[in-house]
Amino acid sequence: MHQGVTSLKRAIIRFCGIVQGVGMRYFIAREARRLGLTGYVRNLDDGSVEVVAEGSEELIEELIRTTKNEGPGFVSQIKVAYGEFKGEFKDFKIMH
Repeated sequence: MHQGVTSLKRAIIRFCGIVQGVGMRYFIAREARRLGLTGYVRNLDDGSVEVVAEGSEELIEELIRTTKNEGPGFVSQIKVAYGEFKGEFKDFKIMH
């Protein structure tokens, strides 16, 4: 990676709306891998999709924008909480 460690973040993102059963997890995983982010995506029981992503804040923001604007389904609300980069993921996975 060409970015300094200080620029790396961890984000917990919740996409709400019509986001399950439309291929959203696969779309997010493909985009996250393309951007070089690590972490996972999973469906939650409340009908939302949760993403835990690590990488630069700029690339995480790009993932959020792309998902909202180009992802399948309909995103009505996005909740994002940034935290400290932990480096615990090797790649980006879809959790079932």
